[in-house]
Amino acid sequence: QIQLVESGGGLVQAGGSLRLSCAASGRTFSSYVVGWFRQAPEKVREFLGGITSSGGITLYADSVKGRFTISRDNAKNTAYLQMNSARPEDTAVYFCAALYSNRRTVPTTPQAFDTWGQGTQVTVSS
Repeated sequence: QIQLVESGGGLVQAGGSLRLSCAASGRTFSSYVVGWFRQAPEKVREFLGGITSSGGITLYADSVKGRFTISRDNAKNTAYLQMNSARPEDTAVYFCAALYSNRRTVPTTPQAFDTWGQGTQVTVSS
């Protein structure tokens, strides 16, 4: 089992960029699919996108497609969420999640993932 720690959150102005990192402990990170989610106050946890274990396939929610980019560096046991053209409605706590899977698919529901980071706050000012 791996553990995940997010970092890189903070305050950004609308239109700006931010890169979140998801660092994993353990030597099997390369066998985990990674998903990114966010949760704003009083809202359900929202799927943003994910990346397969090899990094060969990425999937994005329509709400962030074209603005957010997910990548990973298995040699560094880290996944990334690059946020560009930030909007005030992107304000939320951002989570990465992982599932042991070498399939060429990315789950899109929180229930599909069994390992979560603690979250990192992103605030976009207008």
